[in-house]
Amino acid sequence: MLLAVPTRPVPTSSSSAQDQFVNEHMRRIFRQIYRLVGNVQDAQDLTQETFIKALQRQDQLKDDEKSGHWLSRIATNTALDFLRRHKRVTFCQINEAPEGHFETPEAGALRAERRQWLAEGMEKLTPRERAALVLRDMEDMPAEEVAQRLDCSKATVRSHIANARIKLRKFAERRKS
Repeated sequence: MLLAVPTRPVPTSSSSAQDQFVNEHMRRIFRQIYRLVGNVQDAQDLTQETFIKALQRQDQLKDDEKSGHWLSRIATNTALDFLRRHKRVTFCQINEAPEGHFETPEAGALRAERRQWLAEGMEKLTPRERAALVLRDMEDMPAEEVAQRLDCSKATVRSHIANARIKLRKFAERRKS
């Protein structure tokens, strides 16, 4: 069951600011959470949960310039909590906009195969390894920021990423055999 994001909790002058905040960050936060949990329905629910938490705690945000980072941290923690609670991750294919009319059927099949391979490989990672890898390599965040979001040291982030890459490499080698 999907919850509606309460973008208009009370009719105040801040309602339009809340709407703008949600609209500005919704797509990025959904993608971030989806990359961590790998399931569209769970990502939708967790995205809504993230915005509910953020809007309920918006008075804690002192600097509007840091709102994107603050929201990403809430999203990461919400997704990691979900993964810890469920100790499982299910993957499904996300519907994407068509690449264009110039893609050959072979190219489309290869792209789908790579996406499936990546989803299966990501299943082999722990939630923290997956989070570190997604934030660092896919979201292109500096290691310091990843460490802050995961509430650990840079050395731990490097360790998580190294372990994730090793596991993905071994997964790839087993697939080729």
